[in-house]
Amino acid sequence: MPNQFTRRTLLTTTLGVGAFAALSACSSNTSLPSVSTSAAPGQPTAAAPLTPQAYDALILAGPVASDAVIAASPWAQAIKAQGFLRRGGAETSAIFSLKDPTTGRVTGFDAGLGDLLSRYITGGQDVAKLSQLTQVTSDTRETVLQNKTVDTVIATYSITPQRAEKITFAGPYYSSGASIQVKSDNTTIHSVADLEGKTVVTQTNSTGITAVNANVKNAQKLLLADNDSCIAALIQGRADAYVLDQSILLSNAVRNSQVKVVGNPFTTDPYGIGLNKDATDAKAFVNAFLQTIYDSGVWLNLWKGTVGRFLETAPTPPAIGSVEGS
Repeated sequence: MPNQFTRRTLLTTTLGVGAFAALSACSSNTSLPSVSTSAAPGQPTAAAPLTPQAYDALILAGPVASDAVIAASPWAQAIKAQGFLRRGGAETSAIFSLKDPTTGRVTGFDAGLGDLLSRYITGGQDVAKLSQLTQVTSDTRETVLQNKTVDTVIATYSITPQRAEKITFAGPYYSSGASIQVKSDNTTIHSVADLEGKTVVTQTNSTGITAVNANVKNAQKLLLADNDSCIAALIQGRADAYVLDQSILLSNAVRNSQVKVVGNPFTTDPYGIGLNKDATDAKAFVNAFLQTIYDSGVWLNLWKGTVGRFLETAPTPPAIGSVEGS
């Protein structure tokens, strides 16, 4: 079985609010979590959460670029001068980029990549101050890059040739795939074949639209602006299923026990780090950063403490520049 998240079997994912609360639990233990194997076969297994202390230790263990590397990149020089990275992303995506309402800290796989990139550039020691987050949706990601509101977008951002005409992608840094979310009490939808003739909700300007068009016969599509609106439509019965990246749907199930993920991913979606096209040196700089954290094992350690809490098989990082648009 290939070591890719897009190939993992998640027959039913029904992780409730207990797992969501655990994401912000505190502990003095700074060891990276391992994956539990106590769940029933076919079920995702959740290891202990990556604590705030462990998260900070992981980021501070990341590499720092030399002065010569920074001097060779005007994009990196500007970020180092401002002292932090301006990241476009989410604050409600459990596992990938989740804000703790009590501390204001944003952690997760995407958030961690942003903090590691900022650490690489600035050498900062206070993890809480490495990044400033601007919330984005599938409709605003290109805009905030084009108008230079942010330095980068790291937000489960699928690389496509169409998007690459507007912005630049470094990476890919991860691979996910379109999957299916239904209400937890749904017993009739198990795979993409079961969506024929059903009402399927997905986000506007997302790869979910392409996935539905290419793989579902006679679907009635409901297009909404953001993830929370799609979940609400599903729970309210206005849609039979929600199709989007499996990673995002898994995060929804962690946050909300009323929904679950069914079946296997039926497409492949490579995630990239979005950059402004005017920053012509940024892509090479970020790709070099990604290769460094791949080679050093820092990428894998971050995966283990976030996405890897719910999967048993560690993936191999995708080859940089390996997909159209990157």
